[in-house]
Parts: sequence; C-alpha cells; structure tokens
Amino acid sequence: MNKRAIAGAALLGGLAAAYIGVIRPRQMRWGATDEEAARTLPYDELTRAVTVEVTPEEIWPWLVQVGWGRAGWYGYDWADNGLKRSAWEIMPERQHLQIGTKFPMSPWSAMYCGDFDEPRWILLRMGNESGTSDIGSFLYYLDPIDEHGTRLIIRMRDKYRWFNPPVLAMQLAVDVGDIYFQWKHLLGVKSRAERMAKGQAPPSSNQEEIAGDEVIAMGAPSAREGRRG
Repeated sequence: MNKRAIAGAALLGGLAAAYIGVIRPRQMRWGATDEEAARTLPYDELTRAVTVEVTPEEIWPWLVQVGWGRAGWYGYDWADNGLKRSAWEIMPERQHLQIGTKFPMSPWSAMYCGDFDEPRWILLRMGNESGTSDIGSFLYYLDPIDEHGTRLIIRMRDKYRWFNPPVLAMQLAVDVGDIYFQWKHLLGVKSRAERMAKGQAPPSSNQEEIAGDEVIAMGAPSAREGRRG
C-alpha cells in the first residue's frame, strides 16, 4: 500500500472516529434536554425536540397530514416533496388517522401508522405496508409544559441491515444527513402551528420562510428547556 493510500485511509478513519465519538452523539439529540433524552417513551432511540408555543391539540393536525404528496414535510421541499411547497393550512381531507395510514417519504418509500394516542403521540413504522420487513420506527411525542406550550419530541429507531449493502448505504446516509432534514421539519411544524394560533398569514416566499426559520432556530434548542411551571 503506497503512502497516499495509507494517508487516505488514516484520514477517513479519523473522520469516522470524529463523527462517531463527537458529532453523532450531539446530532442524535438535537434540541432535547438531558431529561428528555433519558426518558422512556412508547418507542424510542434517537431524540430531538423543540418548544412550540401552542397546545398539543393545536400541533396534532399538522402532524397527521404530513407526507410526500400530502401536506409535505414542512422541510426542504426540493428534496422531500417533489418541489411542491409544503402546506401552510390544515387539510381536512388528511385528518383521518388510523392504524395503517400511509405517510409517503418519496414516490418509492413510505412510513405507516403503527399506533397512536391522540393528541399525545403517533408511531410511524418504516418498512412495507404489511409490516413484514420493518427497518425502524419514527415517533412524534407531544409533551405539554404549561397551558400554552408543548415540547415536540421526535424519537427514531433504526435496524441497520449490515448484510444488505444497498439498504445499509441508505441508512448510513440518513444517519449522517438526517439532522438537517429533521431540524427543518421541527422548525416547520413549530412555525406553522404558532402562526395559525396567532392568526398570522404564512410567508409569502421561500426567502421569507428561510428567514423565519433562522430567527426561530436561534432559540429553538434550549427554549425553556422543557421545564414545567
């Protein structure tokens, strides 16, 4: 092995070690307090959270309608909603939730409602419609902190397919890049629920929406830290 190959391998090893030892533990619990990260929820592993200045009942409709081709994911629409702008209104036709409801992530993949307790939590299965090849789960948990505020907590569980290279490559890519999409998704839910509660009009452009996200993000991770009282 030549020196260039050895140096390249060492660099990759160093980057992997830095990600696993420093970056991954932080991004896997973005916005979550120590108590939230340690708390046992219905289904859990990864934890991310944000404070939303409305009640769980006011957030619930925004979660029930998410999905590619539905209301969108309130995130990067160029990547997760086929360039179509995510909804800024409640869609009555998407408000009926039941076990098995499909939440598309793309034209080729989807999650399915595995269980829920309105208006506290929704469990989405990652896999096929029949549930015979699930590879993980995605949990929305709404924790009221006072009469006008809620901690929106996301928990994710993934089953890595170490002997299925195509699926494993996708899972590892999600592991590294998912923080950016989840960050935008959480802030998207927060912005929509709070604007509706205040009777404010939605942003008139993507630029205005991005600017609003930046303002929200400045205080989102530690906002009230989920403390009651």
